[in-house]
Parts: sequence; C-alpha cells; structure tokens
Amino acid sequence: AWYKFQTGITLNGSDVSAWADSSTNSFNMLQATASEQPAYNSGAIDFDASASQSLQAASDITLSGSFTVGVKLFPSASNIIVLGDNTTTNEFFKITNSTSLRFKTDGSQVDITVNDGDLIANNYLVMTRNSSDLVKLYVNGVAQTDTETLAGTVNIDAIGVRATDANPYDGTISEVQIFDTESAALTANVNTYLSNL
Repeated sequence: AWYKFQTGITLNGSDVSAWADSSTNSFNMLQATASEQPAYNSGAIDFDASASQSLQAASDITLSGSFTVGVKLFPSASNIIVLGDNTTTNEFFKITNSTSLRFKTDGSQVDITVNDGDLIANNYLVMTRNSSDLVKLYVNGVAQTDTETLAGTVNIDAIGVRATDANPYDGTISEVQIFDTESAALTANVNTYLSNL
C-alpha cells in the first residue's frame, strides 16, 4: 500500500475522511465518524490522540514474510500507534518512548532501541524484515545498531490506532509505504524518497 504525500486525500471541510491507496491494491484508509477524522495540515495528516482519530481500511494488509515499511512522521507524544490493526489484537508498530519502537505480531513482540536519536521528533522511519525474520530499523536513513528477530503474519488495517481504539497516534503523518518484500536497494530507495519530503 502507498499513502502518498498530498495525494488521494478526501476532505470533510478541513478534516480527512479518506486517504486513498496510491498502489493498485485499493487498501484505502477511511474514517466515517466526523469526530475521529484527523485534520489536514499543509499536506500532513494531523492526528489528535484525545479525539481517538485514525484512518482504517476495510480489509487487512497482510505481510507473512519479508516486508519494508516506511513512514514520514512527526509524533508529539509517546506510547502511540503508528500502524496497527483495529480488528485483530496484538498487531502494531508503536512508539513506546522517545528511544524505543515496538513491533508486535501474533502476540509476540520486539523492542528496537534507537541509537542516539529521538523518536519524538520530525523523522522518517524505515523498518524491514528479511526472509530470516531479521528486523531492522532505520531512523532518518541511519541503520540502528539494535536488530531483532520476529516471525509472524503482520496485519495492518489502520493508521494511528490498534485494537480496539487503543494508544491513538498524536502528531502528523505525511506518508506511509508498505511493501511485501525487502532488499538493500528497496530500503535505500525508500529512505531516499522519504528524505526528500
């Protein structure tokens, strides 16, 4: 799926009711409840955790093996979900605190510690998992020293929340790219792309 910067956005006044998938897979993210629609702010989607704002797809994106996930974001809090599944429990990518990103799938989890940076900042993040289930995190294009191993089928149907309506995201998200593959070339391309937003 590809939730592209300043592209495919449907507004309800100044709020976002939909963010279309710019890939050919039609995993469009929607929010029918007006009070839970995030704001549109100069091309970025601005989520307010106090209003439990999120966008959700009608069906799951499933990643059973290798993957690459890239996000351009500016969180304003910790203990918040970047991507998750609001219908299946224990499926999410969460900024746990300023230096730790939690990846959880099928009830198992790993925490990746950031080298020196701060996740509560204007960043772009790329997480990859290869065919050996090795999970790596890149922060602003820099591979983090901490790597982890976690197998399982990842389910994603929401931006900014996990089941059920828990740990809502707070801050902005400008772009999300989700691939069901992983390679050094793809990782480099996604990092370069996000660095130019």
